[in-house]
Amino acid sequence: MAFVLISLWTVSLFLLFADIRSPVLRRLALLSFCGGAGALAAVIDESVLPYVAAYSGGAYHTLYQIMAASSLTSYYGVPYAFLIFAIAYNPKTAASVWSKRLILPLLVPIIACLLLTPPYNQMYPITYPVVASWAVPYILTGMVIMMFRKEYLPVARRTHFFTSLAVLAPVSNSMMMNYVLPSFGMLRMWVYNTWMIAFGVCVFLFALFTYGFLGTRILVERRKLDTTLRAITSGTAILNHAIKNDVGKMRLFAENMKDYAQKTEQPELMEDLDAMMSAAQHIQDMIARVHEKTQDLELHPERVSADDWAAEVVRRCGPKLRHVTVHTSLAKGYFLEMDPVQTGEALHNVIANASEAMTGGGELTIALYPAKQELVLEVKDTGVGMDKKELSRVMEPFYTTKGSANLNFGLGVPYAYHVMRKHGGSLHISSEKGKGTSVYFIFPKKRILRA
Repeated sequence: MAFVLISLWTVSLFLLFADIRSPVLRRLALLSFCGGAGALAAVIDESVLPYVAAYSGGAYHTLYQIMAASSLTSYYGVPYAFLIFAIAYNPKTAASVWSKRLILPLLVPIIACLLLTPPYNQMYPITYPVVASWAVPYILTGMVIMMFRKEYLPVARRTHFFTSLAVLAPVSNSMMMNYVLPSFGMLRMWVYNTWMIAFGVCVFLFALFTYGFLGTRILVERRKLDTTLRAITSGTAILNHAIKNDVGKMRLFAENMKDYAQKTEQPELMEDLDAMMSAAQHIQDMIARVHEKTQDLELHPERVSADDWAAEVVRRCGPKLRHVTVHTSLAKGYFLEMDPVQTGEALHNVIANASEAMTGGGELTIALYPAKQELVLEVKDTGVGMDKKELSRVMEPFYTTKGSANLNFGLGVPYAYHVMRKHGGSLHISSEKGKGTSVYFIFPKKRILRA
């Protein structure tokens, strides 16, 4: 049980530190804490009290009270925490007006049991049939709410699968071992929870370090990316200013030298000076492009017809797409409050990447469709795709798989990510080596306007 205690409370602390503002993570942290409280009660009962009893009666009494409080926290807290977590986890129930209003009323059975049922004792810590009468419906309702969450994006479906696997398996096992079977006289069945909890923790860790768990991995990467972009923004601003000054001096001296070369009829020197001035301009243009892609964006939102905007961006990309077959499926009647210039540039970058990934020809599909309370723009190609290592780094500024030719700085995808974050949305990418890449622009509900 010490393993269960350490594991569950570590998970609880991690979830809180990942994003304490997220109600989903906070409630899952509460569920993990309540489960760990039961493990603490077992550790005190089995490993601490037998030794303390022989030496200190006062310490024994204190530890017994802690054990009782921990045990009751687990028995009463797990069903409650799981249900309010499930309500927050499913966007449909989370958006309903009663989702927050139920938090306090759902505590009524717990308060009633504390006041009206016999007090805690080690043989019967709770009145099992009474507690099971509300705890089992709480857990079953939470399971139904979780399972009825619908995901349309492949990345989101995968995350939902691992989240459900990590949470539902231990909770359903706990329902049987802690409430149902003890109600029929089969006591101390909680000892069999250890393996299922270990399974849940292993799934949590696997998902966390591969695909993400409840967006936790994404949150960590997002903070890292935001910090990197801010650092690059500051650095390129300083660098751009310094280079502009020095390049300006170089061009001024080159102009003077060029005038002298003309007067003295030195054509070879004039050619060298022209090459030097061209190189200076190239350096200035290059650093300006880097700065433009990384500077803190200032949005100028306006009402935009989503399908007309996407169609116009695709039309402008026409010359880049002559070697591929383009399919468009743009849902009509949706308007967005957004900056059409910045989002258009972001979409242009993604389409350009898709085109370059299909040098030998292929198919490009651009689809606009609603998903729950969001609007999704999907850009899907049949190009070379990326393996897991490349996909894990695709959001990093200056990372590119195309080499440094043609001023390719690897800033197109980070720029698109930055634009969507500024709009309160998100950017998701899925890819498989040899099968192509899909990029999803997710526009949140607050940006969608009525027709």
